[in-house]
Amino acid sequence: MARRIHNRPSEAWLKRVRRWRFRHPTWGAPKLRWALRRRYGGRRLPSEAAIGRWLSYWALTRKPRRSAHKGPRRERPKLTVGRRPNEVWTVDFKGWFRTGDGTRVEPLTVRDLASRYVLGIVLLRRQNIADCRRAFEGLFREYGLPRVMRADNGSPFGATGALGLTRLSAWWVKLGIEMEFIAPGHPEQNGAHEQFHRVYQAEAVAPAAGSFRGQKVRSERWRGHYNQQRPHEGLRMRVPAEVYHRSRRKLPRRLKPWRYPRGWESRLVRGKGMISFQGRGRFIGEAFEGERVGLKVSRPGVWAVYFGPHPIGELWDRDGTTGIRAIWYRQRRRR
Repeated sequence: MARRIHNRPSEAWLKRVRRWRFRHPTWGAPKLRWALRRRYGGRRLPSEAAIGRWLSYWALTRKPRRSAHKGPRRERPKLTVGRRPNEVWTVDFKGWFRTGDGTRVEPLTVRDLASRYVLGIVLLRRQNIADCRRAFEGLFREYGLPRVMRADNGSPFGATGALGLTRLSAWWVKLGIEMEFIAPGHPEQNGAHEQFHRVYQAEAVAPAAGSFRGQKVRSERWRGHYNQQRPHEGLRMRVPAEVYHRSRRKLPRRLKPWRYPRGWESRLVRGKGMISFQGRGRFIGEAFEGERVGLKVSRPGVWAVYFGPHPIGELWDRDGTTGIRAIWYRQRRRR
């Protein structure tokens, strides 16, 4: 059977591959090829694909491991329809572009779903949590707080940890905003926002202004036109400014720490998303740094972990020094 493998390497190379594989049992074909080239040179060195085929033939490939720390499953909740202003705000980053002088621009866009009102086109130089938080502090002061914030699963809005939260979206949750992520690979679930991006690109970006400041002025002028002069069929040919009104929920001056019921354990999440629990460091998530989480016994040897009123996962005593078994969302079943 070995002779049927296409482009069989020489016996000398096969022996080297096996020897280095047993020396480094966790290495795959890319690392093995890199090491072999470094040690023996590139003359007649097997390709990465060939090394992979032989590892498979020898039954030396690593099988993908199931996550040892997957927590409770939840069905992804239905998306909120958004029938009234401030019921749902949608947020996204439009694709970056450069102004005429070469400055990179990352437009953060925020829109009210029901009224189509564009709350902000905030031009940033990079995507990060600190700049986004400052932008939203300004929007919240001007317009108040929505009931729901809808975003995709990418940074800086979403992550792979508990409930998909980042420090930005965890802050939204602390403010009393429900966080709503679209399903991975389904941008159509935020389709109205995507269509808005196409209009903005066509009317205010292509071509871009000559400078960052010039693009900022142009974007703000265009936002005023979109909100106050552009009618929408979905609004019965009214403009967004005729439908939208500010939220009655105001941005609080100070957020109080979460408080948990009597009998629960409570821990402050410190740097790197760690807490000290039962004399050991346990990972909870960087999204919750600086916040207090609550822990209560859910069954023998298992602690349910809460971020305020929201369950985020479990800690198992038998896991030793490992971290949280985070809650994860499964796709809704089609009926």
